[in-house]
Amino acid sequence: INAEYMGTELPHSQPASHLSDIEEMYQSSETKKEEFRKYLEKANVIDALTKVLVTLYEEPDRPTKPIEYIKKCLGGPSQSDYDQLKQENEQLRQRIQQLEVENASLKGVGAS
Repeated sequence: INAEYMGTELPHSQPASHLSDIEEMYQSSETKKEEFRKYLEKANVIDALTKVLVTLYEEPDRPTKPIEYIKKCLGGPSQSDYDQLKQENEQLRQRIQQLEVENASLKGVGAS
């Protein structure tokens, strides 16, 4: 069918320079992906994630919080550990304030 007869124009092909720019961007993107994959592989990240995912897959009782499970398997603190440490930190900050007040009052008594 003749495109002019249909009242439409066929899209013109892109200039060769435009195609080479696209190819170059694609190759650059692929190169970056490959470098990143090699980086993850060299740092044993891929192996660690694979082992954790296999462990999760083989878990007979699926964890209700899979992200927490993955963090725990990778050696990170659980949310409850984090909450406990945060609470302990706040208690220690309060104790420091109490001791600073006590220290200041004792210095005042000794100066008299």
